[in-house]
Amino acid sequence: MAADAVAAPRLSLNVRYNRNVEENSGEEEENQVEILQDEEHYAELGPQRARPRNPAAGNRRCFRATAVTLGGFYLLVLAGLFIRFTLLQTRYDQLSSNYSQIQRKVSDISVENSQLQDEIKQLKCRIKEKQCPDRWKSFGCSCYFKSEQTDYWYGRRADCQMSGADLVIINNEEEQKFVTELSKDGEYWIGLLGQSQEGEYKWKWVDGSPLTETFWASGLPRGDGNYKAATCCDQQGKWTQRTYGDNKKWICEKDII
Repeated sequence: MAADAVAAPRLSLNVRYNRNVEENSGEEEENQVEILQDEEHYAELGPQRARPRNPAAGNRRCFRATAVTLGGFYLLVLAGLFIRFTLLQTRYDQLSSNYSQIQRKVSDISVENSQLQDEIKQLKCRIKEKQCPDRWKSFGCSCYFKSEQTDYWYGRRADCQMSGADLVIINNEEEQKFVTELSKDGEYWIGLLGQSQEGEYKWKWVDGSPLTETFWASGLPRGDGNYKAATCCDQQGKWTQRTYGDNKKWICEKDII
């Protein structure tokens, strides 16, 4: 039907032209020109009428162009964010490395300072070694006195206190060895007392400090509800426990002045 619809106007124009020729032959040339111009105009319009517009296709092309533009924009944003994150991560790693180096330096300084303090303390002790009173022996930064008499624990502590000292407190293995050597001729009272407190038997040094390192003989200590005191040392160089009313020799200790 489309071919018929296009051909119909051309037939109508030919008829009109023939009629005009018969009626007025003097206008022949003008009518021919007019007809040709109408045919050319129609020929230009014909293809346009044969191809109707498609709005959906145009919308799809517009959407694709917009999507491509937005996609490119998002890729640029993501690239910028990735670069920024990489720079921040690099900076963080540098700061972490610097912090670790500073921590190591601080730790090294602390160790050196502790060692220096120990050396100063030992130096002071060596300087004061000869400042212990007569009949007192020096060890570390303390002076020690070994009695030749015997008495019960509380009475002997009072005797030490009158000399500005107290019954010996053993803090480490080196001091334990020194006191063991002092007491090799028998058992001597030391500053360790055991008593029942709130249903529990506890041992404490005379200055109130708890035991951090002990040198008890096998099977000791035993708590039976009565006051007990420790002595040093048995033949194996270990602590024993006695009733505080027993008569024993004693060892006093005081700081070097």
